[in-house]
Amino acid sequence: MFARLGRWCHDRRWIVLGLWIVALVIAGAASGALGTESESNPSLPGEAQRGLDILEQGFDGGGGDQAGSIVFRSETEVTDPAVQGPMEDLLAEVEEVSGITVVSPYGEGGARQISQQGDDAGRIAFASLQAPTGWSFEDFTAAGEEIRPLVEEADVPGTEVYLGGGSFAEFEEPSSEILGVGFAIVILILAFGSVLAMGLPIGVALFGIGVGTSIVGILSNVVTVPDFATILGVMIGLGVGIDYALFIVTRYRENLHHGMEPARATSVAIDTSGRAVVFAGATVVISLLGMTIMGLSFVTGLAIGAASVVAVTVVASITLLPALLGFAGTRVEVTRWRGLVTAGLVALALVLFGLGVPSGVSSVLLVAGVAVLLLGLVVRPLKREVNMRSRRSAEETFAYRWSRVVQHHPWRSAVAGTVFLCVLAIPVFGLRLGFSDEGNYPEGTDTRTAYDLLADGFGPGFNGPLLVVTEIPEGTDPAVLEQISAALAETEGVAFASPAIPNDPEDPSAATAALWRVIPTTSPQDEGTTELVERLRDDVLPAAVGDSEVDPLVTGSVAILADFSTYLSARLPFFFAAVLALSFLLLMAVFRSILVPLKAVLMNLLSIGAAYGVVVAGFQWGWLGPLLNIDGAPIEPFLPMMLFAIVFGLSMDYEVFLLSRVREEWLRTGDSHESVANGLAATARVITAAALIMVFVFGGFLLEDDRIIKLMGVGLATAVLLDATVVRMLLVPATMELLGDRNWWLPSWLDRLLPNIDVEGHVEYDDQDDAGDPDAAGEPEKELAPV
Repeated sequence: MFARLGRWCHDRRWIVLGLWIVALVIAGAASGALGTESESNPSLPGEAQRGLDILEQGFDGGGGDQAGSIVFRSETEVTDPAVQGPMEDLLAEVEEVSGITVVSPYGEGGARQISQQGDDAGRIAFASLQAPTGWSFEDFTAAGEEIRPLVEEADVPGTEVYLGGGSFAEFEEPSSEILGVGFAIVILILAFGSVLAMGLPIGVALFGIGVGTSIVGILSNVVTVPDFATILGVMIGLGVGIDYALFIVTRYRENLHHGMEPARATSVAIDTSGRAVVFAGATVVISLLGMTIMGLSFVTGLAIGAASVVAVTVVASITLLPALLGFAGTRVEVTRWRGLVTAGLVALALVLFGLGVPSGVSSVLLVAGVAVLLLGLVVRPLKREVNMRSRRSAEETFAYRWSRVVQHHPWRSAVAGTVFLCVLAIPVFGLRLGFSDEGNYPEGTDTRTAYDLLADGFGPGFNGPLLVVTEIPEGTDPAVLEQISAALAETEGVAFASPAIPNDPEDPSAATAALWRVIPTTSPQDEGTTELVERLRDDVLPAAVGDSEVDPLVTGSVAILADFSTYLSARLPFFFAAVLALSFLLLMAVFRSILVPLKAVLMNLLSIGAAYGVVVAGFQWGWLGPLLNIDGAPIEPFLPMMLFAIVFGLSMDYEVFLLSRVREEWLRTGDSHESVANGLAATARVITAAALIMVFVFGGFLLEDDRIIKLMGVGLATAVLLDATVVRMLLVPATMELLGDRNWWLPSWLDRLLPNIDVEGHVEYDDQDDAGDPDAAGEPEKELAPV
């Protein structure tokens, strides 16, 4: 089937290309017409969510956390008429243009919004910004765009004014994927020695991303999709799209070297590497869809969105790529100077743009690249063809010689690789799940400065207040509410606790709900704050209410995030177990072995654990703080899940591509030792190139301002780098050498039960194929020599 599909797409390349262009246009138009509905504040089961429901019903959504604030510090006291007058004018203008309710420090009861502690007593104040109930992420963004210019242009003598709160933080769409494309161009040219061969994987990846992200936008109208799903889709789609096309194009070129004509070379490439791509893509999709086990709607939407992009990319690799190979033919084997110069200028332009260099410089380089290309069409010397590589046998490659070194010292290699990964994984034992906050924004931003001023003026816990809310059953003794107030005020770790605030202040006896505002002594991301939430729920509040029917609930953003962390932490083991078990069964069915999939699962766990360790040390312990301009903070609870799903899927890609060639060699020769060396020699260069592209694509996200995106970039880049080097180049050949023929042992009864999944395909080189290479007959396939 795969061979026929590849041949059909090759022979009808104009139709296939046209269909993909139509699909891209229709998907983009449909996504634009339907719009996207993203979810920024997902709900989840738990006490904090039930508390929010009471706030919605009893206080009409009021009493909740402020959406943001306008924070200001003056050289004199903020009540100085020279400061108060201009600030009141500014706050009135903000309320008028944004639709947000402004609670001014100059209004009734506003004295509590003016600092009364430290050296800045009386000089720091804030205005609370309360958004209408039900505002979306887009509403906050629009309001921020209206408020920010007013704050920045405020002219208040001797006063600094800042717009604070994550809801109004400036957010720039990541451009680092452009940087990844620039580096990918360079790596692919070095790997292929051909500009045309370089362009094929990038073209396939861009088509896959274009159609896939449009589908995510359409799906967002059906399922709950978080705001960053598109960013994640682009990140994954770019990496796997280039990788999958890279593996197929490499096999296509090998077939050409065996004397096959382009049509047959294409069908054989799809029937071999194409099968592996489909299976590898399926493992990534399975890993991503495993996140649905969490039982949260927005996580399910994230999983479906990312899996959709990967699935579309796989389809593009086995349909669009054969069509593009039909257009390229044998020209993928050579390039021309004009192509190299043009590609170099384009790559440099993309890299500079991704690094934030003014767009004018990048535009000049792009224009220069086009000019060189056009000049090459009319100036004959630039038409000279160049061949950037010489063909060598597999035994002459570095990968083959390296494999032999590892196979001669298998125990040393296996122990060294395992110890190295285990040492990197040690910090995982100190992992603390939680959420960073505005205090982790880059220094110098308005959001971070406003956060620090509030902490200085009102205490570290002021940025993360807790809310205690309860329904008041009919006939409740008012003394119970007073007992709760007293208990909260006396609790260790509480800096301030308000008296009970009824939802009917004019007639407290008729109130149906009440709330208390609690300010911790520690910051929102401090472990002490989480412990305070647990202490209030488990000890303080139950003791305060006694036998009454009052049921106070701790809520607010800090409590919600604590519940979120607890909820996900409890389900992570089930997610890990489900993905590992399903991947093990799939690999067992593919490679007809028990030990090969078991080793694959264990080695992938080692590389992922090492990546987790680097993330914990760098972001939780703050070791990467000076380099990345971040402070130490807990690891967001959804990131281990996402990193595991993505990295495990990508690691299985490399496992499939390597072991499918090893098994192909083993079936051909029956020599388990030689097959490992030949398989590694045949795939090392392409796996290395694919991994380098992944590392640069993911590593480019270190340039973004957002801490979470940086964390994802470090985790993914580290895991891919370790997997492609320590695991694939050291642990796999070492352990396979130690096990020998036992690698492929499978009980006969289990062999009969398992379905037969063929990812190696079948290659037969007849006389016609060998005509172009008289030395090919009787010799093993020759791998393309590295640059």
